[in-house]
Amino acid sequence: MTGETTVRTAVRIHGRSTQRKALRALLDALPHHGGHLLVAGEPGLGRTTLLRWAARSFRAGPVLHLGPGPDGGAHVTVEQLLDTLRAASAAAPVLVCADDAHLWDAPARTALGRAVRRLSTADRVGLLLSVASDRAVAPEFARLPVVHLDPLAPSGAAALLDDATDGVAAPAVREQLLAEAEGNPALLVALVRRLSPAELRGHRPLPRPLADAAALAEVAGGAPSGPSAHARDLLLTVAAAGQTEDGTDVDAGLVHDALRHLRPEPGPGPHAESGPGPRAEPGPGFPAEPGPGPRAEPGPGPRAEPLPEHLVLAGDRLRFRSPLVRRTVHATATPERRRAVHRALADVLETGGHRLTGLLHRSWSLGGPEPAPASADRLAAVADRLAAVAADGVVPASHRLRATAYARSAELTADGARRAERYTAAAEQALLAGRPDRARPLLATARDSAVPAAVRGRAELVRGVTELRDGPVGDAHQSLLLAASLLAADAPADAAAAALAAADAAWAAGDLPACLATLAPEPPHRPENPATGSHGPAGARGAAAHPAAVVHDHRVGMRALLEGRLDRAGAPLGQVVERGRTEDRPQTLLRSAAAALLLGDVDAARSGGARALAAARQLGSDTLVPQALEYLAYAELRAGRHPQARTHAEEGLRTALRTGQRNTAAHHRAVLALAASIEEEPDVVARHVTAALDTARRHGLAQAATLAQWAAARADLGRGRPFDAADRLGLLVLPGPARGHFAVWRLAVPCFVEAAVLAGRQEDARAVLTDFADWAAFGADPQAAAQLACCHALLAPGEHADALYRRALDRHDEAGGDFERARTALLYGKWLRRRRRPREARGRLGTALAGFERCGAGVWAAQARDELRALGAAPQGTGTGAPARLGLLTPQQLRIARHVAEGATNREVALALGVSTRTVDYHLRKVFAALGVRSRLELARMVGEAEQAHEVQGARETRRVGLYEEIGAEH
Repeated sequence: MTGETTVRTAVRIHGRSTQRKALRALLDALPHHGGHLLVAGEPGLGRTTLLRWAARSFRAGPVLHLGPGPDGGAHVTVEQLLDTLRAASAAAPVLVCADDAHLWDAPARTALGRAVRRLSTADRVGLLLSVASDRAVAPEFARLPVVHLDPLAPSGAAALLDDATDGVAAPAVREQLLAEAEGNPALLVALVRRLSPAELRGHRPLPRPLADAAALAEVAGGAPSGPSAHARDLLLTVAAAGQTEDGTDVDAGLVHDALRHLRPEPGPGPHAESGPGPRAEPGPGFPAEPGPGPRAEPGPGPRAEPLPEHLVLAGDRLRFRSPLVRRTVHATATPERRRAVHRALADVLETGGHRLTGLLHRSWSLGGPEPAPASADRLAAVADRLAAVAADGVVPASHRLRATAYARSAELTADGARRAERYTAAAEQALLAGRPDRARPLLATARDSAVPAAVRGRAELVRGVTELRDGPVGDAHQSLLLAASLLAADAPADAAAAALAAADAAWAAGDLPACLATLAPEPPHRPENPATGSHGPAGARGAAAHPAAVVHDHRVGMRALLEGRLDRAGAPLGQVVERGRTEDRPQTLLRSAAAALLLGDVDAARSGGARALAAARQLGSDTLVPQALEYLAYAELRAGRHPQARTHAEEGLRTALRTGQRNTAAHHRAVLALAASIEEEPDVVARHVTAALDTARRHGLAQAATLAQWAAARADLGRGRPFDAADRLGLLVLPGPARGHFAVWRLAVPCFVEAAVLAGRQEDARAVLTDFADWAAFGADPQAAAQLACCHALLAPGEHADALYRRALDRHDEAGGDFERARTALLYGKWLRRRRRPREARGRLGTALAGFERCGAGVWAAQARDELRALGAAPQGTGTGAPARLGLLTPQQLRIARHVAEGATNREVALALGVSTRTVDYHLRKVFAALGVRSRLELARMVGEAEQAHEVQGARETRRVGLYEEIGAEH
């Protein structure tokens, strides 16, 4: 082994905050004790960069880089290495970096592994190793704690691209570079280096393929190759089969059968085989892990070899350890062998009845880049039929597979208009698959040709829907308006759907005039084009998959509602809601849920959202799942069920981020902030508010921004900071250019009135009540009438306030909702206490406390307890016994405490509850602080005591009920 000291140079890293935090923890601990970490990731993800960053950041002592000797062997013994490291750390802590340790030979790895195991924490040696995850981790390093590097998130990749290009890349070029790099930073930089300034700025077409064999091999460290012709064919066949798969793995039986179909290359060569031989029995026939020698396959044919190190066999599925290596294997194979493998896969798939995948592989087996109209038409026809079947609720092929088929069909199409139409269809299917990053480059390619207005219109429709979910909503609005005008002549139903989507964009932006203008009365429809039908070709079905009547009714009702004509809005929106009771298409069900929310019918909104969620999952439409969860979360919020809203929003946020829908993610962040604002989680509120506002400001999402700011203000109010809350909310609800979203700001008025009264701003509070009274009379918010009475009570003189509080509570009883009723009861109880009416105050405050505890409103429950203490009462849950102390926890904290008491790890709790381990860590800290325990053992003991007490109490209740039944029987 050899070592050298580090020359520290500037290192700029994007999107690696989690990994840097782990490395920073190791570095900070080195002055006191040693430690080690293994940094693992596929080639190109930045392992070397991360180690350089650690070396640059370490200031407490020397940094040593370890590597194998010039010939790859180990030139020092374990004892020599240990003596060197211990001597170096005697005066100061030492950081040792060993990059690419997977490339060392076995003796060097063994020596290093033994040295790591024999170092103690007292040695003050920190060891950072990096290995590539495109192969199995060597046994010598298998037990080290690991920091995994994943592909960069879109924001991190975009920041890196802007750094690499100084921000001069044309938008369409930028999208294609990001999509092709798939979050691999080294590949992204390599692709940028390939382009000329004219190509980068969009003045010349990009090379095809953008990520060619040379670029991929450069990042992967060369073209992966197996030890034999059979191994190389196995790698290539798995790589080729993955071209049509949704995930990273492929059917091992398919690969096995395809290998049997391969014919030998003409003449001798490295890929020559002895012939296909007889067909083997079904089954993968591969060893699970590389072995020391060849093993026999089941059935006739050649003997099986150890599985190449780049592959993993799990059950009957084969996969590459690294997606980059899979792409590199496919790209660097000779064209002849690649076509032969695709031809063999096509033979097997077509024989098995898999028409679309078979046709795709057949098309890839064609030679040369020339158009192949017949193959293109067959692919598009099968994809059209499958899309039509999917519209009826059957899922014969995934959206990703259909996107691949349409894109390949477009590549083989000579006619410009038809090619653009197929690229548009591919983009729409990519969008439905939750890949807007793939949809945008396809749309850019579709725009290259001069095409008819109807084809351009469908492309703009898909582009607008893409931007609506993951881009500036102002751009989405313009694209959708353009789509509506281009489609009006040939596809009026699609034009109407585009106009309604444009109204959605204006709504998200909070632009009321634009929303009303977009919802203007529709012109009379011309007869449908018999060649296209009501929804045009398959490429437009997903973006305009609403019945014409639903689009028309939603449009008419929404405009009437925004104009304040509830009498005219109720009937058409009610029709949309009613159709949702019998529909099974997720898009129509989403419209039904939206209409129900506009009408204030929370139960119908929940039902429509739940059915839309089920339908989207059944169809495999990942892009619609987070939208359905968004409607469900909003419905639960409107009903005052914050824990349920939080559950839906947490799942929706994960799905939205996974499918590249940043705008939808911002809405879910706002819901999570609102839910957390009633609990004891100020840092959670701040985190979600910051994230929601970051996207909302960049993409013009006025609705999400208003909700997030309301959440921050409500958190201030709940924690006794009325001045801060009044300042925040005043910007949202008082007239002026900064007023919040036109459909949302009224929801925040009750919070503002309460904060303003407490802050001595009664006149500001009165200024917004006229508008809020109109809103309450409107009838779209079931809580508004009760909240209005409560607001009047806050501002009323003493002789009138009592009756107004009682009226508000009566209205809450009619509307339902624990949280809002508890808030009014709390305000009433405070008022009664100040009026020296302690017995009545105690009753109202006790009711408020029970309501807050039932809906998990921990911060508001604390207010109620403080008021009860001020009265000299003993609030529920303040005793010293285990049940009483557990009563201090929120429902989420109690669930986590019970799981931990049963022996679950934080990760197991996170999986069970569907939250992140960080969320569990945070809640568990709060649990320990609230209960005054210092270990999991103490927590388990306390939970056990509480459960035992509940069982005793339950037995007593059972005996009491039995006694009452006996008394009733006697009488």
